[in-house]
Amino acid sequence: MPATNPRITAVVDEELAAWLRRRSEREGRSVSLVVREILAKQYAEDEERFWAEEGEERLESFDRSRAVSHDDAWK
Repeated sequence: MPATNPRITAVVDEELAAWLRRRSEREGRSVSLVVREILAKQYAEDEERFWAEEGEERLESFDRSRAVSHDDAWK
């Protein structure tokens, strides 16, 4: 049966592999699920950091003299 999710192969050192195995055993989950969760958390953090930086850049370049008040915008 073909896999439904993409497969990624990563080469890690023995210490990291042992840590992943211990963590997966402790949590009662596969190493694959543990790695997937770690990657998903890192992805979410990277996205949050990107949008926070993007927002800061937009605030710095915002021309308040051209701003429209909330009330005026919804008239």
